[in-house]
Amino acid sequence: MPDGGPTTQGEQHAPTAPARTTPGAVPPQRGPAAPARSTPALRRTGFLVTLVLGGLTATPPLSMDMYLPALPAVTADYGASAATVQLTLTACLAGMALGQLVVGPMSDKWGRRRPLLAGLALYVLATALCVFAPNAALLVTFRLVQGLAGAAGIVIARAVVRDLHDGLAMARFFSTLMLISGAAPIVAPLIGGQLLRFTDWRGVFGVLTVIGLGLLLLVHRVLPETLAPEDRHSGGFRTTLTTMRGLLADRPFTGHLLTAGFASAALFAYISASPFVVQEIYGASPQTFSLLFGLNSVGLVGAGQLNGKVLVGRVSLDKVLATGLALMATAALALLLMTLGVFGEVGLVPVAAGLFVLVSALGLVTPNTTTLALTRTRNAAGSASALLGTSSFLVGAAASPLVGVAGEHTAVPMAVLQLSCALLAAACWALLARARRIPAGAPHTGGADS
Repeated sequence: MPDGGPTTQGEQHAPTAPARTTPGAVPPQRGPAAPARSTPALRRTGFLVTLVLGGLTATPPLSMDMYLPALPAVTADYGASAATVQLTLTACLAGMALGQLVVGPMSDKWGRRRPLLAGLALYVLATALCVFAPNAALLVTFRLVQGLAGAAGIVIARAVVRDLHDGLAMARFFSTLMLISGAAPIVAPLIGGQLLRFTDWRGVFGVLTVIGLGLLLLVHRVLPETLAPEDRHSGGFRTTLTTMRGLLADRPFTGHLLTAGFASAALFAYISASPFVVQEIYGASPQTFSLLFGLNSVGLVGAGQLNGKVLVGRVSLDKVLATGLALMATAALALLLMTLGVFGEVGLVPVAAGLFVLVSALGLVTPNTTTLALTRTRNAAGSASALLGTSSFLVGAAASPLVGVAGEHTAVPMAVLQLSCALLAAACWALLARARRIPAGAPHTGGADS
């Protein structure tokens, strides 16, 4: 189905993609002829492809969050310190961040399927080894490998979307993926908690192994190769560096990358601080916290669906993105004023409302920054996806520890960090990302719509 919906004044369109190459990027090497991107086969398999790509993007939160309820059991089982066991989370997160830098360029060189299948196979093996890890040190090692391998799903899913879609269709598709990947953090801890009623923490990794194996089989069966041979790159490490240097030299791409990174940092600050803020400062029960966390995730998913189903095609991506950034900054400012006591003593409800608006606004920011960044490049989508994913993980991970710098009795650091990140994201978008405007009425090439 072609891109639909009316186009408003100032609407952004992707120029005809084959004519656009990111400055400094290495041109693709020509090879044997391949089918065009919008093939009837891809159109027919659109629904299954959407489910598979959604499953790939949901794997990281499943790998992280299903395991969270089991942390005390792991500590007791190994007789290790809580700090040591926390390294199993850090190792997985670091692996997911760094693995994207490796797998993304690989997918530009060898196509999407082979690196994805290899990554999923390694993910299954590493997750299965976690089941039998005899000590905490080996569990940390296996979790690092699990994260490195799981990165293949994250980075290649975005690259496949770029292969299949342009412009508005790409924004819609990323919003659809948010429906699936956004639900994963909601259900993953619940699944993990229920699994612990029937098995131990090793059984949680057993279930993750089965999920990984199922994804591997589905990818092998239903996901076609989406990068034609003539669009692939040749060369090794130097070529990869040249391509990434060319991407980072493109101001709009870097602006969107930084916008996405700082927005993610605000989300990571929320994830890191909200259990402490909601339960310790405002005295809510764990059940109340779980309910609020779930509601915020629903808000994030709902805003993403509003973006993809209603706004895209009717309102320019820039305007929607600007609205999301403004909502983030406004909510963060309100949270800061509340935590500073400007409005006197406030209860949990106003604070929870501010967090809900801030998290939900990301549903308008994330899919559109990703779309506008990947629109800058067709021939290096894997490398571009890797840079986007790695920057978001690393900036977010660096921001997380800062929420506790003032101790356990104030939420001011969380609000300060969230407001700072929202303002930095807005500044990067305004000063860098909007440096190149695509004129209204520019030609648009739509991919196969699923």
